[in-house]
Amino acid sequence: MNFLNIINQLAEVDADVLDRLDSRRAVFSSLGTVAKRSAMAATPMLIASMFQKAYAGTNAGDPVEIFNYALTLELLENDFYNKVKASAFYTAAPAASQAAITQISKHEAAHVALLQKVITGIGGTPVTNVTFKASTFATLTSFAAQLQVAQLLEDTGVRAYKGRATDLQGIGDVTITGVGTINPLESALRIHSVEARHAAHIRIMRAQTPWISGSGDLDGADNYKGATPESNFTQAGYNLTTAGVITPGVTYSATDVAAAFDEILTKAEVTTLVTPLIGA
Repeated sequence: MNFLNIINQLAEVDADVLDRLDSRRAVFSSLGTVAKRSAMAATPMLIASMFQKAYAGTNAGDPVEIFNYALTLELLENDFYNKVKASAFYTAAPAASQAAITQISKHEAAHVALLQKVITGIGGTPVTNVTFKASTFATLTSFAAQLQVAQLLEDTGVRAYKGRATDLQGIGDVTITGVGTINPLESALRIHSVEARHAAHIRIMRAQTPWISGSGDLDGADNYKGATPESNFTQAGYNLTTAGVITPGVTYSATDVAAAFDEILTKAEVTTLVTPLIGA
């Protein structure tokens, strides 16, 4: 099976094929050698399942509701980082840490501005008055404690965006005055990828692995659980820890396989996590 040739042929008729396969591609990049990747690509049933996932039917949702859902998360994060920057712990933090938080805060503000513009442009009303509860923030009595919450917020945001991505499939391009023509799914994924970079950087600042390893000091929190927890090692219906599924004669640990994939959080799961954090 010439997997790369199949991809090239598909690309001729579907320019977005690599994007469709992106979450499945993660497993290839996480494997260590060309030999392992080649062996995995030669597994017909696994590849067939990946294509079935990539070309599954769409499930268009209400873009105003979905973008307001995203805006709620971005407003919460934006206010959280503003509170961090106003705290004495931030002032006493190393210059590099301050610079990182300042830059992440700028990103969150930009995300808020874009989402507000998009929601207004498609005829909706952006949500407002979403702030990180002051009484909860007051319990964070060190910069380290603030970074713990930052990690949980960012990792939750990544899983939340992923959980709603399929709802944006099938929604066509929209033209917004002052912005131009956008594709809702593409716009959401552009923010999603930056949220993932934030999560990785915050994790590194906390001396954690940039990916969710399952052995981190916060990896047992509810933010990493849900109907499909981050400890999941079954992808496309296959238990990837089974000997020979990825590479003939080789077994991969549940930890290694789980770390190679990010999982979704449903709207209900995200709401349960973030609602207690929202307030005056």
